[in-house]
Amino acid sequence: MIKKRELHECHELYDLMAHPDVFPFVRQKAYSYDELLFLTKQTIEAEERGELISRTILDEWGNPIGTINLFDIQENAGFLGTWLGKPFHGKGYNQPAKDAFFSELFFELGMETIFMRIRKVNTRSQKAAEKLPYVVKANESRKSLYDQLNAQEDVYDLYEIPKDLYTLYLYQLQQSPEEEQALEA
Repeated sequence: MIKKRELHECHELYDLMAHPDVFPFVRQKAYSYDELLFLTKQTIEAEERGELISRTILDEWGNPIGTINLFDIQENAGFLGTWLGKPFHGKGYNQPAKDAFFSELFFELGMETIFMRIRKVNTRSQKAAEKLPYVVKANESRKSLYDQLNAQEDVYDLYEIPKDLYTLYLYQLQQSPEEEQALEA
């Protein structure tokens, strides 16, 4: 479902990224295939330095369909950035990719917090984030970071995925129905 980034995927990823429904939401924008190749090489090098973590999202046949990233890593925390090519929107690829990425970040790479900044006008993404039991709206609890994100203009809401809430979510998923009934009693 996800794997480390490789340069040979750039052709397919560039074609998917260039779609007008996708391009505005990509953090690392490339205006040509060559620019994406250069950015991907920089991304791989930045990951080696511990500055970010980037994975390619794959379909069930192993074809690249998007990327998922943790940017601006500091103190075992970073900002999530993900995009999928337009033909793959609404097909069920996003959540399994996030689950695989979050498990790697929290349980293999030692991250403690994943932040998401979502534009206030993007109500669809806000509602999707707020449905998840492990996501916390952090505008107040992380006020200084929230203010930093909105220093120029009040554009973003800040969300947080703490490792402990994500771990609890996974634990609850693994419980059998009998254990759930015993806990509820």
